[in-house]
Amino acid sequence: MTNQTNQKGKYRVGIDVGGTFTHAVAIDPEQGALVGRVKVPTTHSAKEGVALGIIQSLQKLLQEAGLSPDNVGFIAHSTTQATNALLEGDVVPVGIIGLGSGINSPFIKASTTLKNIELTPDKFLVTHSVFIDTAKEITREAIVKAVESLKAKGAKAIVVSEAFSVDDSTNEKKAIEFVRELNIPATAGSEVSQLYGLKVRTRTAAINAAMLPKMMESAEMTERGVRESGIKAPVMIMRSDGGVMDIETMRKRPILTLLSGPAAGVAAATMFLRIVDGVFLEVGGTSTDISAVSNGMAKIRGAEIGGHQIYMRTLDVRTVGIAGGSLPRIKNNQIHDVGPRSAHIAGLKYSSFSPDLKAEQLRVKLIKPIDGDPDDYLSLDAKDSETNYCITPTCASNLLGLVPEEDCAHGIKPSIEAGFKVLSDQLQISATDAATKLLDISVRKCIPVVKALIKDHKLDPELVTLVGGGGGAAAIVPHLAKTMGLNFKLAQSADVISAIGVALALIRETVERQVVNPTNEDILRIRHDAIEAVSQMGADPDSIEVQVEIDPRTNVVRAIAVGSNKAVVDDGTSKHDATDQEKLGQAATTLRVKEEQIKLELDGASFRIYAANRTESQIFGLFRKALKSIVVMDRKGQIRLQFRNAVYEVTTRAGALAVIESLLEKNAEWGDAGKVIPDAVLLAGSKIINLMGLLNTSQVVSFAQAELEMIPDSAQIVVIAKLA
Repeated sequence: MTNQTNQKGKYRVGIDVGGTFTHAVAIDPEQGALVGRVKVPTTHSAKEGVALGIIQSLQKLLQEAGLSPDNVGFIAHSTTQATNALLEGDVVPVGIIGLGSGINSPFIKASTTLKNIELTPDKFLVTHSVFIDTAKEITREAIVKAVESLKAKGAKAIVVSEAFSVDDSTNEKKAIEFVRELNIPATAGSEVSQLYGLKVRTRTAAINAAMLPKMMESAEMTERGVRESGIKAPVMIMRSDGGVMDIETMRKRPILTLLSGPAAGVAAATMFLRIVDGVFLEVGGTSTDISAVSNGMAKIRGAEIGGHQIYMRTLDVRTVGIAGGSLPRIKNNQIHDVGPRSAHIAGLKYSSFSPDLKAEQLRVKLIKPIDGDPDDYLSLDAKDSETNYCITPTCASNLLGLVPEEDCAHGIKPSIEAGFKVLSDQLQISATDAATKLLDISVRKCIPVVKALIKDHKLDPELVTLVGGGGGAAAIVPHLAKTMGLNFKLAQSADVISAIGVALALIRETVERQVVNPTNEDILRIRHDAIEAVSQMGADPDSIEVQVEIDPRTNVVRAIAVGSNKAVVDDGTSKHDATDQEKLGQAATTLRVKEEQIKLELDGASFRIYAANRTESQIFGLFRKALKSIVVMDRKGQIRLQFRNAVYEVTTRAGALAVIESLLEKNAEWGDAGKVIPDAVLLAGSKIINLMGLLNTSQVVSFAQAELEMIPDSAQIVVIAKLA
């Protein structure tokens, strides 16, 4: 693909490191277009590691897309290095220096003595510990002595951890400075988390420190390669929560890159595909990563390693062992299972992509792909060749006409028919029935995961859309949606969707504090810290958005700030704005009502609100509840918000706070936990301000006041309250 667009623009480059290939893409944010895409083999075994593949893909992209390095305004990459380090136990031994004094010393010493940390079964992080009494002032000599003692035991990275350092980190900072003067990688507990819990914080810091040497080497190699390519833009790295961070942050907290591969696809789901409420399935050849999106935000969960909690949050991505290349298993002349082994593992060629296959040249053979596997996996052997073929969900979906012609998984129809002719003769059923059975078994493995994500994250089943990305999306998602009775869409450029996600990901930082009964001032201070963090990484102040969440069970106040160094593009699915009729039809489809039930209620400068009045049966149909379902759409026709039941009021900036207070109080409900206010969102000029996650009206009003400070007086404000 050659770039024919304005070379004076600034392009966004994303590089996704996959298990087999490293993909790189370039996006023109002005045109909303993919202007370049390349792939190279991932360089796992190279001396430089995956960094070599990143540089190779970048250089190939610049050359093939005709891009000047000066025209690259943003570059980011995902990495498998941290994840692989834990899976393979490729980490360095860590020395832990515990700090404390007084009667708590035995507890502190015990909490900072971790022994060995299980990473995966049979893979351990080795740790050694010493304790320094801080009753007296910490000296350089004491730290040097402790470090030398730990190094003698084999430690190659150091952690300094003190109880209550989240309140006062003076001792930790002083000690870590002495350690770093000795030229050894080091992490302080308060650098990786501001949450209480000395043992969990120390464990998190130890895992972080164990990755430092290898990750720092890789980061420096990648940055050097980018600079040698002539690109001056800051190098960003994909985080596990779907955002990106600068290289300085990664050097301190490489643990944040865990699972950055799946996170890239989810970033594309929110930034490129603009999913509002849905389930995203990134379908590869062997497995499918499934995640949830609510109100345009990917859902997050706390991370665990080796069954132990750590202070890190990752996207809630759940992996299923079924995908586009999964092999069917045959027993008693029936398909009784599909996967988890795939064509790639078994070394078989897809019927879908093999030209000139003839049924008479093929025969059914059951195989054992690798030692320890059952011997009932289906293979199609060529009688006059050493090449062996297979039938997969990709082949079945092609046979049933579920793969669009423009999709990367669209196959060669005569070859697919030849493969299914041999299989159907063996099973003594029609080819269509064989393909349907194969897909039924395949999607059955995804259904419980999709249902669990909908339930766990309280998604509204009526508004959920299944969205497919990855090269195998068309093999699984259309049949899954049909089986579950859900809407679906397939991503454009599905095979490079993760690289697109990296290119479009927002700079992100999460600031967490534990505060009992947080005041409005506490909330605003944490909000300010989050804004400062992304600003320092290069986010444009005008682009920064913040959401605050309060967990009353753990007293954690969490501010998530995101921003971009340049405006984020649309998904490029349309070169022109949708017509009024198209927008109306899109709103009706989203709410699953007839077009005549939809009414355009608000036609604002930046947003439109479409509404449908409905009723819902309750208590076994004995009662009917009136609902007002709404869709918020931008002027181009992109759906930005959708609610099964909501109310809204239009006001000005001057009247916004009073309207917020009135609307929340009027629609609050009382339950076992006391008064519960509805979730709220503001449409403020061209911005969407998320007020969800706060506990009471006072907090919402205080947060809204801070957010509205930068909104022009003349802007129209719409206050939306989400009802049960």
